[in-house]
Amino acid sequence: MNCYDFDETIFFPDSSYLFVMYCLRHWPRAVLRALPGTLYIGAKKLLHLADTRELKQQVFSFLRDLDDVDGIVEAFWAENFERGVADWYLREKREDDLILSASPAFLLRPAAERLGVRLIATRMDRHTGEILGKNCHDHEKVTRFYREYPGAHVDRFASDSYSDSPMARIADAAVLVLDRENRIPWPGKGGKP
Repeated sequence: MNCYDFDETIFFPDSSYLFVMYCLRHWPRAVLRALPGTLYIGAKKLLHLADTRELKQQVFSFLRDLDDVDGIVEAFWAENFERGVADWYLREKREDDLILSASPAFLLRPAAERLGVRLIATRMDRHTGEILGKNCHDHEKVTRFYREYPGAHVDRFASDSYSDSPMARIADAAVLVLDRENRIPWPGKGGKP
């Protein structure tokens, strides 16, 4: 099977950022109410006193103030899906593709369904922003992959981030995505861009 990171790999720009900006436009009070805490945790993270998980939970804490999150997510994708997905991915897409992402699963599920592919992503309570379990990042992607697909084989992996090196290592070939149009073989791994 082929596996892909999502944000800045097959979808541009980052879907979490785009979703927060979408909510800021439509529900500014909810997002702005979470901003002081986000700035505080962001500063702590810069000082290595907080981790990405804490920051992500704080960023998405504005979900508490939204009604019908599922409807909002559907409206978000209706506006952003087509222009965000990379053309190269649409040309290469296979039925057994798998997206592995640190972004919230509730946010990416409709996009994966539109693409007709499977998804492993960070489990987050869509009503509170609380991460349930671990952030699906770095080595956790490999752990979750093997937990959900025991014995599966990765033919090809693509990502924009070296933090995904654990997934690149288990793939036969890997590709580093530089931007929407440019891809190169993963350094030290190889793979046709």
